[in-house]
Amino acid sequence: MLQVWGRKTSSNVQALMWCIGEFGLDYLRYDVGHRYGGNDTPAFLAMNPNGTVPVLKDGDGPALWETGAILRYLAARYGDAAFWPRDLDARTKIDMWAEWAKINVALGFTAPVFWRVVRTAPKDQNKPAIDEAVANLTAMLTIAEKQLSSHAYLSGEHFTLADIQFGHLLYRYFDIDIARPKLPAVQDYYRRLTHRPAFREHVMVSYEELRVL
Repeated sequence: MLQVWGRKTSSNVQALMWCIGEFGLDYLRYDVGHRYGGNDTPAFLAMNPNGTVPVLKDGDGPALWETGAILRYLAARYGDAAFWPRDLDARTKIDMWAEWAKINVALGFTAPVFWRVVRTAPKDQNKPAIDEAVANLTAMLTIAEKQLSSHAYLSGEHFTLADIQFGHLLYRYFDIDIARPKLPAVQDYYRRLTHRPAFREHVMVSYEELRVL
């Protein structure tokens, strides 16, 4: 049985839970962090000294933290050869796109765009800063647009760990009130992700509890 510490409205927790859902694994999840608190207790800090979510324990195994590391652990232990190949070259190609998504897309969207639109009161929002951040993000999404114009998924023709790292951001990206460029391949890719039951359950989650009015 997997145990997960982290609130369902955390984008990092959503990536982890989506992966767990795709694998059909049994789990218990505890709401921790943000309005729920609990991530500054001695017990939690003993698992993760950073005080961040998610944290995962697999049975009697050690507490694992850092989303990317946890996802790789799950992929290596439970993923099939298409999701996380045993061949080093094939696996590294997927890992390359997963890291690209984390470093360029996630970091370019979550704080610069999502936090400024949703987690900042309208009276305090800096529209020029938002527009600039969206433009920077668009440059990254254009790379994904080119890749997805010739491939079914981000790293190729199979659903992989790279799609978890990239795709979990798209629900919020397409849902929040911003001006978005036309990226038909990314839009079609997102539409296909919304047909995946685990994506609908764990990623298409209301973020209203995060909104600052």
